[in-house]
Amino acid sequence: MYSLISVIFVSLLSFVGVLFIAIKEEKLKKILLFLVSFAAGGLLGDSFIHLLPEAVEEDGFSLSVSLAVLVGLLLFFVLEKFICWRHCHIPTSKSHPHPVVFMNLIGDGFHNFIDGAVISASFLTTIPLGIATTLAVVLHEIPQEIGDFGVLLHGGLSKNKALIFNFASALAAVGGAILVLILGERIVGVSQLLIPFTAGGFIYIAGSDLIPELHKETNLAKSLIQMVGLILGIGIMLILLFI
Repeated sequence: MYSLISVIFVSLLSFVGVLFIAIKEEKLKKILLFLVSFAAGGLLGDSFIHLLPEAVEEDGFSLSVSLAVLVGLLLFFVLEKFICWRHCHIPTSKSHPHPVVFMNLIGDGFHNFIDGAVISASFLTTIPLGIATTLAVVLHEIPQEIGDFGVLLHGGLSKNKALIFNFASALAAVGGAILVLILGERIVGVSQLLIPFTAGGFIYIAGSDLIPELHKETNLAKSLIQMVGLILGIGIMLILLFI
């Protein structure tokens, strides 16, 4: 129940893009850069504060844990490299082009499916871990969905069609959650493998996609704001340990 409620909530975030239509592009970029730094902190915090400690709690930092982390890293690399999907969080423009609409929807569908799977795997382990992972996904999804909405509009879709297609892609998370819930009942240890896998994926997203985008900003004041966002994201994950 917790898993399904969480992934449905995450899927509904696909509509968040419509709230930012009226905001001017320059102001939107400033907001998104803070959200991206906040999301990077949340993903790193969840990986190192919640996911990896949970993965090694029972059997220590075993070879299987290391391999699962590496598989997570490699799978997300493959998604970007060969399926033409990139975790970009800046709306598309002439100076910042994105992949075509169809490839963006397919790639985002894979991404959402994995999000649903890892949320379910986290809840199968413990409810607090599921909550922390859901929050990390939410922090990441908000700027991601704003960027995706911009891609669809730039690709020629109307606002209504963009919302519908983006939501349809987001619903893949429900499929990922249901699959893991079914497998979790039949395959012993599936969640234990998916937890370090998730950590690897989150570390890849933060290190390969989010942080490089932050480095594009060289203004000192804005860079300090990004640092604050990064620390706040990590801090929230730390606070969740005591709730």
